[in-house]
Formats: sequence, C-alpha cells, structure tokens
Amino acid sequence: MRLLSLVLTLLITLPCAADEIRLTNGEWPPYLSQNLPHHGVASRIVEEAFALEGVRVQWEFHPWARALHKAEKGTSDGSAVWLRSPGREEAFFISDPVVESGYYLFHRKDRPLDWQEVADLASLRIGGAIHYDYGEAWRQAEREGRLKVKRVSSEEQRLRMLLAGRLDVFPMDKVVAFDMLHGRFSREERARLSFHPQPLHRDSLHLLLSKKIPGNEVRLQRFNRGLQQLRESGRVARYLMDIQRPLSLAR
Repeated sequence: MRLLSLVLTLLITLPCAADEIRLTNGEWPPYLSQNLPHHGVASRIVEEAFALEGVRVQWEFHPWARALHKAEKGTSDGSAVWLRSPGREEAFFISDPVVESGYYLFHRKDRPLDWQEVADLASLRIGGAIHYDYGEAWRQAEREGRLKVKRVSSEEQRLRMLLAGRLDVFPMDKVVAFDMLHGRFSREERARLSFHPQPLHRDSLHLLLSKKIPGNEVRLQRFNRGLQQLRESGRVARYLMDIQRPLSLAR
C-alpha cells in the first residue's frame, strides 16, 4: 500500500509530458519574435489557444528554414505560423487559420502606382521575398517571364532599395511593413513611401503539427477547439487590433 501511495503521489505531482508541446518559431515582428512580449501576437494566440485546452507551449526560435525542417522531421512537435501548401499538407496536420496576412504593393510617393491586375506591373522593377508565393496570377507571370522579380531575403533591404530608387514596387504584409518602418526607419524616410490600397494577395497562416509525432492529430483538434474559444471571447480580435492601431506611414 505504501508503494502504491508513493506511485500515485508521483503521478499527481510530476509534470505530464502529454500536456506540453514543443514548437519552433522565427522572427517576423509583430506577429512572431523571440524579443517581443508574448513572442508576438501570433505566438500569443497559439499559446493561449493551447492553454485553454490545458497544454503548455515550449518555444524554440530558429531561422525559418531550420524551424520548418525540425518540425517536418519530428525533432519538434510543430511550428508556427505558416502558409498552407500541398507539400505541407503531406507532412503536417494543419490548423484552422491563426492570423490573416494581407500583402500590398509598396512604392515611393513620387512614383505613383496604378494597377488593377498583375499584367499592369510588367514594366516595373519588382522586389520579392525568396521562396514566397504571391498567388497564382503572380506565379504564372513570373514563371513565363512577364514579371521580372528580384528576390531578396531581407525585407528591410527591399524597403531601402525602394527608397534608393532601385525598385519600383514590392509586396509586403502591411502590418509587418509598418512595424518595420517605425522601428528601423526615420520619419522622413517613412514619409516618402506609400502603398496601393488594392491588396495583391491575402492568405491565412496556420499552426503546423508534424505527422511524425504520435498524438499530434488529437493535439490539433484540441488546438482548434481552444482557438475557437479564444476567437469567441473577442481576445483574438483585440490582440490583432492592438498591433494595428499605432501603425501609420504618416506619423
């Protein structure tokens, strides 16, 4: 009886590995960052959705390629947050949308932009992010050579190329762009830039859980359930509003 009592005590007091999940993450402020409060708004949403289901998140921050590789190989349980793609659907259980991302074409104010469809951009010097997909029309035009896109890894570098006149336009998530412009650029530099109000591309970003980890399909169901509760509480909308309210190119 004494041995049974000791075993039961240990089971109660020791942390349960099933109630913890290890997720990789990267740098994409204000959505994701090791140095932001709550590790960014998308990380906060993921963590609080899991918490509503009694699951504690342990974050690992890596360069993006490594973060995805570790999750795909099952050396971490998953990664946040990513676009859905056929290849990722094969390797991961993919959550309901965590956040929505809207990409807009940024340009200098002294070089106004008027466009309705991707073909209207054919004569422009365009910047783009390495490995990023801006939608089917863009992808086809770039593949066929109707768009000439200079792919650069650094979003800050592309903004500076735009200011220097080395690019005419480039697409960027508006919230990310405003956050970067306020954090790394002067008021005078911000005042020289604008963006076209028509979105180039909208997409949702998701939590990925590796199919190599037993129990991850059930974990994803728990996450989606917690995420729905978080949305219904109004907290997701409030968190997203908090990162958008202070952002303006004019200030």
